[in-house]
Amino acid sequence: MGCCNRRCGLIAGAVFGAVVAILGGVLIPVGNSIIERTVEKEAVIEQGTTAYDNWVSAGPGVYRQFWLFDVKNPVEVLQHGAIPVVIEKGPYTYRTRYLPKEDITFNNNFTASFLLPAGAIFEPSMSVGPEEDNVTSLNLAVAGAYSLVPKELHIFLEKAINSSKSSLFQHRTVKEILWGYKDPMLNSLVGLFAPYNGTYDGKYNVYTGEDDINKVGIIDRWRGYRSLPFWNDKYCNMLNGTDASSFPPFVDKKKPLYFFSSDICRSVSASYLESLDLKGIEVYRFTLHPNTLASPNVNPDNKCYCRDPVITENCTMAGVLDISSCQDRKPIYISLPHFLYGSPSLFENVKGLAPSEEHHFTYLDVEPTTGFTLRFSKRIQVNMMYGPSKIIKVLKKVKNYTIFPVIWLNETAVLDDETADMFKKELISRIQMLEIIQQVLLGVGVSLFVLCLTIYCVVRSRDSHKLF
Repeated sequence: MGCCNRRCGLIAGAVFGAVVAILGGVLIPVGNSIIERTVEKEAVIEQGTTAYDNWVSAGPGVYRQFWLFDVKNPVEVLQHGAIPVVIEKGPYTYRTRYLPKEDITFNNNFTASFLLPAGAIFEPSMSVGPEEDNVTSLNLAVAGAYSLVPKELHIFLEKAINSSKSSLFQHRTVKEILWGYKDPMLNSLVGLFAPYNGTYDGKYNVYTGEDDINKVGIIDRWRGYRSLPFWNDKYCNMLNGTDASSFPPFVDKKKPLYFFSSDICRSVSASYLESLDLKGIEVYRFTLHPNTLASPNVNPDNKCYCRDPVITENCTMAGVLDISSCQDRKPIYISLPHFLYGSPSLFENVKGLAPSEEHHFTYLDVEPTTGFTLRFSKRIQVNMMYGPSKIIKVLKKVKNYTIFPVIWLNETAVLDDETADMFKKELISRIQMLEIIQQVLLGVGVSLFVLCLTIYCVVRSRDSHKLF
């Protein structure tokens, strides 16, 4: 009778262990379903959700660091046709995107529209010097006029340069080059980002995700356009992805992330590089592919971005993008800092550049469950062009068309400690707790089942031997 009770107890223990293990196994899909429903609910852009609170606010501190290229041999360039030698000077840091979205409107087609105001506040503690630091830089007015004025009219441009006592290079403060100054030749405001404060980056229309969570944050329209009007090509004019501040939840590292950047007037994609720990939160790092600004003979998709075959060496030049068509005809060329991944010819006409993937590539650190971008670093360089002229005196010694670096910038942000703690408490800790419960139940159940079953077999074997 005792043996029977012992066997029955072991069988009951094995059954109980199996039930506990099954419960743990069942909790895996059930728990995952709970997590998915919770995340999907909180990721929708509507009042009362976590996504809305993050979306509508100014968010974490976003900073723009600027490095200006200081020309060390301007006289030799002008008088002897020497190759310009530059050295970067910076960073000069400004806080940007500190203003919340404006004119938020929810539409009937599951989209929300808004305006994003621009502003910049100088941060002396994060800069190498004051805004009043002087830099010898390319003359923006002269280079700009050279790009826009046909050769047949260079005689008039030469007169304007002479009468205003302008030259190919100029001494200006950091503040003037970035935010504007009254140019003596054009008699108007000139600056790389002038005007900036109090302006808007156009009106955005984005999907809220209410009808389809896989569309949340994706841009429906920008400035009223469903496709861009800049490139005279259907592919290059595609308006893809989000604004990179967030992506639809449950990010798949095997798939690229698409986003639109108004700074470069086009959509781009980023691919998974590695997983990192950010203040106790796992993030996926996505980076721009080196082929993003490759020449069309390497990346045929870029053919429609080639606007001037002469400047781009019959569209074989890599590393630069002419964005004048979306900058009110300002002759601006965008590249990665120090012409990273650029053609050798770019380095033949300017000395002093030292591209580095570590310091000059763009990345996004995305939390994969929610799709929120928790840290990013967007790095681009602003260049202008000048070339030879038989009429314009300050260009007579110039031998080649030169895409000249004026500044490069790093726009960066990272979630603060308070937000990180909240994120971990509200999401990560709950997911981890559910996973722990699942693993404990599964582990204890399987262990109990195996242990009881093993002991039962041993006891039964011994009892069988006693009968003989």
